[in-house]
Amino acid sequence: MLSKFKSHINTKLSFLKGKKLLLACSGGLDSVVLAQLCKAIGLDLTLAHCNFKLRGTESDGDEAFVRNLASSLELEVLVKEFDTLDYAQNHRGSVQMAARELRYQWFNQLLADKSFDCLLTAHHLDDDLETFLINLSRGTGLEGLLGIPEQNDKVIRPLLVFTREEITAYAEEQKIQWREDSSNSESKYLRNKIRHGIVPKLKELHPTFVQNFIQTQSYLHQTSDLVNNHLEEVKTRLFQKADGTIKVNVADLQKLQPLQAYLYGLFHGFGFSDWEAVHGLLTSMSGKEVLSKTHRLLKDRDQLILSKIKTRVNEHFPVFDKDTMLEQPIKLTMEKVDSVTKPLTNTVFLDKEKLNFPMVLRNWGKGDYFYPFGMKGKKKLSKFFKDEKIDVVSKEKQWLLCSDDEIVWVVGKRADERFRVDDSTRQIVKITWIS
Repeated sequence: MLSKFKSHINTKLSFLKGKKLLLACSGGLDSVVLAQLCKAIGLDLTLAHCNFKLRGTESDGDEAFVRNLASSLELEVLVKEFDTLDYAQNHRGSVQMAARELRYQWFNQLLADKSFDCLLTAHHLDDDLETFLINLSRGTGLEGLLGIPEQNDKVIRPLLVFTREEITAYAEEQKIQWREDSSNSESKYLRNKIRHGIVPKLKELHPTFVQNFIQTQSYLHQTSDLVNNHLEEVKTRLFQKADGTIKVNVADLQKLQPLQAYLYGLFHGFGFSDWEAVHGLLTSMSGKEVLSKTHRLLKDRDQLILSKIKTRVNEHFPVFDKDTMLEQPIKLTMEKVDSVTKPLTNTVFLDKEKLNFPMVLRNWGKGDYFYPFGMKGKKKLSKFFKDEKIDVVSKEKQWLLCSDDEIVWVVGKRADERFRVDDSTRQIVKITWIS
């Protein structure tokens, strides 16, 4: 197995060599064997052990074992204790999910704080098979049948090509000691039911079942690649990127068949899961939106607008009377001029004596109004935006230049009539937005 492992690293995971690696080590068979193999081929390794305090002295025994293992292999070991039950209660989740969240929160913190390049976990081929069957039993699409990825960002699983039998045989041959987790035999967990009850029967029915599974997954991955390549072509054709958003024409979307499958393929990567609501956007009124944890999909007239969710903060920035008035969040410059030239969308000419400094650059808010240049009377900004066909996302990014509480300029859109240059003006200033 050592020879096969070394060959696998050299051919598929050669980027691990010379990297600073963190290995998640529970003290169980799989992680102990992975630590031994990595040490044997000279990888730069640090062990990380989580004590979840769920099995009393058994949990403490696992910690002691991993510390001794690290010492025998002359490796650094990092240990973290967790109050897992308390975390599960506070977050209203299962103990298993709590342990997983705590584990990966700590691992990610270590990767960042201690500059580890990768995290190694000891998932193997049987884990992959069990995950496949779990997803199949719950109902899943193609993505759920692809199993455990060998690489997911910085998480690497070098043992995925090895069966549990191979790992056990190697440990026994090399007289490697490990710890048995008593919870692995408890039948209340779905994975254990599949591991101990279903997989052995499938192997009995088909002696080549594991090999058949490997071949099936290979076909599924090839199919997934074809689907993803096609979806990337569709995205290139339909996704119009501008100012941090993606705009998609609704009519073009509706031509895609099967539509539900396309909607999933195009938008699931942004965290959406309510596909009935996403489908409903296509025929909904303008302004309707669907939210994921990270993104918003908004219906705006004849298009959908996809954008990241950002907490809207009503920020205020003082703008002073000097050559360069502001650098952030946008750059504004001001200069004295003798006359007014034809204004551009990024410039405005103002009567300086009508301005009170410091002016303020701020976001627009509900109830804001101004007196649009060239018009009589005031107008609510919300009505102005609607008339100008400015979408919701662009409105949220809109800045207002204000003198006291009065809007001087809807930046890049329209100046305010009250601050215009007229026959009585003695000092003219030109303000430019450098985009």
